Amino acid sequence: MTQILPAGSLDGKVALVTGSSRGIGADTIRYFAEAGADVVINFRNKAPRAEKLANELRALGRRVLVVGADLTDPDSVSAMFQSVREEFGRLDILVLNASGGMESGMAEDYALKLNRDAQVNVLQAAEPLMGDGARIVFVTSHQAHFIRTTPTMPEYEPVAKSKRAGEDALRELIPGLAAKGIGLTVVSGDMIEGTITATLLERANPGAIAGRRESAGKLYNVSEFAAEVAQAAVDPVPADNTRLTGDTSDFASK
Repeated sequence: MTQILPAGSLDGKVALVTGSSRGIGADTIRYFAEAGADVVINFRNKAPRAEKLANELRALGRRVLVVGADLTDPDSVSAMFQSVREEFGRLDILVLNASGGMESGMAEDYALKLNRDAQVNVLQAAEPLMGDGARIVFVTSHQAHFIRTTPTMPEYEPVAKSKRAGEDALRELIPGLAAKGIGLTVVSGDMIEGTITATLLERANPGAIAGRRESAGKLYNVSEFAAEVAQAAVDPVPADNTRLTGDTSDFASK
């Protein structure tokens, strides 16, 4: 047990985290389930891993729905939320965690399709299930959040720009969401030790992670950052809708 949120604090709530079969997404959804929420595990191609996590969370007495979906395919997204509607009839917490763009063999516009277009589409597909008091969290990195003022590694730049475009597109929806009582918080973190992105960056640019760790003094690991994401879903929405995690002294704000 890794209790991050108070036990029982999410009783009766339903939470969905995109890309939650592993990594930050899996730990975030575990924290929600431990606090009492019924959960939706979304994965793209890690079905066995998603099912293993689901069984773990069912053992806590939670209802768990496992849904595979390609977030860049609107029909697939729409089918996912239809399943949520049939199983739970509502959604209280949506964490937009899945992202990518450094995978090999993808089309040139893949990063933008996943990190901007798909994020907006997932939010809009979820919105009809969400009511007053519901919360949305968008997970990003300092390298993306501050990309306009602080350059990042060339290998990561296309991803960083596409994630910032996604953040901007989501921020435009805030007034409409707020009118329905739905809060949105952007959680930005530094490089996270042990993530796929960190591994790919290290491969493309050896020493990158060690250099960043030295500069920041500390890098969060997956479970520590996931705890920040989970907390952001229950804490009051910050005035600027932004929760910065870890050191930001090397990043110039706009």
